[in-house]
Amino acid sequence: FGKVENHTLEAGMNFKAPWQSVVTMDNRVQKQSTDLICFSSDIQEVSMKYTVNYQISSADAMTIYKTIGVDYYTNIIVPNITESVKTAVAHYNAEALVGGRSELSKVIQDDLTARLANYNIIVVSASIEDMDFTDAFTNAVEAKQVAEQNKLKAQTEAEQRIIEANAAAEIAKVNAEAAAEAKKIAADAEAYEIAAKAEAEAAANKQIAESLTKELIEYKYYETWNGELPGVVGADTIIKMPE
Repeated sequence: FGKVENHTLEAGMNFKAPWQSVVTMDNRVQKQSTDLICFSSDIQEVSMKYTVNYQISSADAMTIYKTIGVDYYTNIIVPNITESVKTAVAHYNAEALVGGRSELSKVIQDDLTARLANYNIIVVSASIEDMDFTDAFTNAVEAKQVAEQNKLKAQTEAEQRIIEANAAAEIAKVNAEAAAEAKKIAADAEAYEIAAKAEAEAAANKQIAESLTKELIEYKYYETWNGELPGVVGADTIIKMPE
């Protein structure tokens, strides 16, 4: 008689009175996608396709029918998807949305789950199928990426040049130190050789000096004298004859 019973019929064979009517409601997991236009916190337009997998609570089907009706997707789910998505997107700037898609999807799903639970509708899963920006923003992002890549490349090349210059300077330093060390070794060797030679000559002279005697000197004199007297004899000429 127009009154909704406070229970649901299980799947299978059921009995009803002639004056009763049965409304069939699908409690399987259903999938629907919604296309939306949103705006980020920096007023960039974002086109999004949001997909949700949902099902109604079987135990509360009579409540859903009584309070919402059978078109609960259009009347409840779509408006709440729109509200959850637009509210979440508005908290991010466009650049953050590009790199934070997974985070955004979780934020939307958590909010949507809480909203639809108030209507006995269960969110099984949800995801952002597609997200697009205006051509101007996309070009700006690409230009920024190119600029950052060029900057990174320039920094890398500059660092490489610095490394090569430092390596060359280190090599030059090592070579200079090696050359200086070689000169020092050569100078030390030469000085040692001179000192050794001088020491040897001094030792030899000392030995000769110690070995000289008066008789040896006279002997050497006689041995080397040819027996001739000097051709010029002057006041300053002194001829010492052997004793």
